[in-house]
Amino acid sequence: MTTPALVGELDAAGVLTDEWREAVTAVDRRRFLPDLIWTRDGDGWAPCSRTDDPERWEALAHSDTALVTQMTDGPGAERVPTSSASMPRVVATMLRELAPEKTSRVLEIGTGTGYNAALLAHRLGSRRVTTVDIDPDLTRRARSALAAQGLDPTVITADGGGGWPPGAPYDRVIATCAVHQVPYAWVEQAAPGAVIVTPWGTALRNGVLLRLTVRSVSGELVACGPVVDDSAFMWMRAQVPARRDLMATVHAHSGGETISKTRLDPHGAFGDDDALHAISVMVDCRSTVGYDPRDPTEWTLWLADAATGSWASVDVAPGADAYEVTQRGPRRLWAEVEHAYQWWTAAGRPARTRYGLTVTRTGQHVWLDHPDQPVPRAPRSPASAMRGGASQNP
Repeated sequence: MTTPALVGELDAAGVLTDEWREAVTAVDRRRFLPDLIWTRDGDGWAPCSRTDDPERWEALAHSDTALVTQMTDGPGAERVPTSSASMPRVVATMLRELAPEKTSRVLEIGTGTGYNAALLAHRLGSRRVTTVDIDPDLTRRARSALAAQGLDPTVITADGGGGWPPGAPYDRVIATCAVHQVPYAWVEQAAPGAVIVTPWGTALRNGVLLRLTVRSVSGELVACGPVVDDSAFMWMRAQVPARRDLMATVHAHSGGETISKTRLDPHGAFGDDDALHAISVMVDCRSTVGYDPRDPTEWTLWLADAATGSWASVDVAPGADAYEVTQRGPRRLWAEVEHAYQWWTAAGRPARTRYGLTVTRTGQHVWLDHPDQPVPRAPRSPASAMRGGASQNP
């Protein structure tokens, strides 16, 4: 069983509803964790073995903490997390937003450890739950853990982007991985009135939690709904952003840079989650920060778009009222960021929960306040328009 202390934490956080209390209390998260788990440790990951440190392992298993449950070898000696057990409060939040009826048929995208599927199956019954994961090792372990708890939902090894047509139509769809493009297969396999809960993100910010409702519009299924919370998940493997070194784009495309000044404080634009959300849906690029080893109070924000070889940097020093901007390439990325920030300011600095997404067979669009108010993309400023000028923002 889940410890009373953890249940109490979820209660105090306001995320554990009466509908899910019995399932969360009865299903023990630790029964779905492997013997070796990892937690965040600075810029890296600290392993914890149940064999070597059983007390710490037990404490982590019963904590409101995200735990990495699978690592894969990356470039060089890098280890890349590829599966995890989400924070219990995030799990409870997503189930609250899913709000299935007792008779709902549920499709879960991303089986992972099987814990989320166990909660669904405990409350709804195993025959009403289908869970899909692309990783055969994960689905094998999840089946075993579920069976040990007397649960038998349908566990499928497949690409979750395609859903699972044999079990359709579904009344609820829940994803435990982040996407940028919501697969239309999820919409197509949902019944009218169904709810889709999924983490959603961009190259700049991952991300938010969407709650979409499926409707039939002129004979075609459309999913539409708002941002309901914050949510940072691992990407669906088919949608993982290309693992390109941002600075490699800078080094590969040098020469012909333009230098200007901006009054927009990068910390104000990228340090405010609502501002960054607006920028992230309007400007398609990646970012990173580099610090001066001689003075950590001075830093540089880097932006890059590998597809066009465009990049920008903004140098930040304490107390400055203007910042030097260097830009190169067919896109003037900082000019696009300024335009997005100005748009957000003019719109009244809306919170990210005022945004939403509409998904149709032909694509998707982000909107503000109402589906009929799409958020525009920042115009791509031609390089010639920036030469010799200063970029100023009030």
